[in-house]
Amino acid sequence: MRKVLIANRGEIALRVVRACHEEGLAAVAVYADPDRTAPHVRAADEAVRLGPAPAPESYLHIDRLLDAARRTGADAVHPGYGFLAERAVFAEAVHDAGLTFIGPSPDAIRAMGAKTEARRRMEEAGVPVVPGTVDPVDTVEDAVRMARDLGYPVLVKAVAGGGGKGMRVARDEQELVNGFRLAVSEAGKAFGHDAVYLERYLARPRHVEIQILADRHGRTMHVGERECSIQRRHQKMIEESPSPAVDEALRERMGAAAVAAATAVGYEGAGTVEFLLDADGSFHFLEMNTRIQVEHPVTEEVFRVDLVREQLRIAAGESMRVPAPLQPRGHAIECRITSEDPWNGFLPATGRVTDVRIPGGPGVRWDAGFATGDAIGLHYDPLLAKLIVWGEERPAAIARMRRALGELTIAGLPTSQPFHGRVMRDPGFVRGDYSIRYLEERIDELLARPVPDDLIETAAVTAALLADQRRRHAMPHPRPFDGAEGQSPWERAARWESRR
Repeated sequence: MRKVLIANRGEIALRVVRACHEEGLAAVAVYADPDRTAPHVRAADEAVRLGPAPAPESYLHIDRLLDAARRTGADAVHPGYGFLAERAVFAEAVHDAGLTFIGPSPDAIRAMGAKTEARRRMEEAGVPVVPGTVDPVDTVEDAVRMARDLGYPVLVKAVAGGGGKGMRVARDEQELVNGFRLAVSEAGKAFGHDAVYLERYLARPRHVEIQILADRHGRTMHVGERECSIQRRHQKMIEESPSPAVDEALRERMGAAAVAAATAVGYEGAGTVEFLLDADGSFHFLEMNTRIQVEHPVTEEVFRVDLVREQLRIAAGESMRVPAPLQPRGHAIECRITSEDPWNGFLPATGRVTDVRIPGGPGVRWDAGFATGDAIGLHYDPLLAKLIVWGEERPAAIARMRRALGELTIAGLPTSQPFHGRVMRDPGFVRGDYSIRYLEERIDELLARPVPDDLIETAAVTAALLADQRRRHAMPHPRPFDGAEGQSPWERAARWESRR
């Protein structure tokens, strides 16, 4: 491998560019029109335009991606996460073009991408799975019959799903009938495949995932766990490592199950096996993500492993350079900073970033895919950046994240930053006593609570920056005209408005 084309955008594309350069590889960026001057484009050695903003005409256009690789002489493709990262057809197309796909084989992607097939493989490998169906459920009548055997509540899930799409909880038969139809419709629109299946719904589990690395020399290992239970509508918002609920013995049991899962499909590269962990210490296979995860930095900080560089080495046919066994060192937390307005139903926000002040100091990491002056639109995922901190122990990491969030300023549009600050002060989170229902149960209180002093200070700094910008770019004040009181129409209108 000499030159890697990165078939993605944003912070993960920049992350891969940096890893390529550290490995002595040239990096080729691709971009849609809105990303022409994005950080990943500026950091790469070369950049190729794919097309207009809509993803099907740019980042999801396989022929254009392969043509960009051919024109630049790239001999490998890194898919990042999202977009085409877990599409077996893309991995096959890369292989057919004579290029190296930096990820698992198409067969492994296909085996783990179809949830029912993955469940079947896991059962055969002895990996515990959530009770449910191993085949798609074709009709609502079949769903009702199977739910009676499983027992309510049940979860209707898309076979080709992910990110909470095509998923509905049903606590009784009527909810199942309605939820089944909605899940089928949503799955068809989101994935082009409307098949669904049923699982028993676990009321208050934790979402704990195990990082896997496997090379072609027969070595497969786990790199600890990540706690991902702070979710809103099945979308992760905050992750940490190690999990507050996992001790060394449980880590080894879950790690062994994850290694068995990866081995069962002949996995190669970096991947993540996700589990639901009950309060009694039992755990159940949820799914496997056959790519690098958004939240991989917390593992890197705690286990001192550069996962993206390991991906590159494995794809090049080298052996892993990770010692074993690995022990966690300290504690890391990641907050996903998104262009969403928490006080407006987390609706996506758009606008131009007018100023960014990045936190610093010991143990603070900032992985971002935008810069001051960039326009944030609605074409792509709202993830702007990831703020990651490391501390000697969990309380120190929480304190450091509070401080870093207080220093962070993103002016120009609403973001999730202040909401993260509130979570960092919530007693349940501070104790580590939470499940995947944490935000569902606490969201109203978190949004209603008075704003902490440090966030008030951040807001004041932001307001001052905006006011300064308005003063510097303001139009000249109009000359008074010969009217009432010698005032301009703007001044008189303002006085009239103030008296209403």
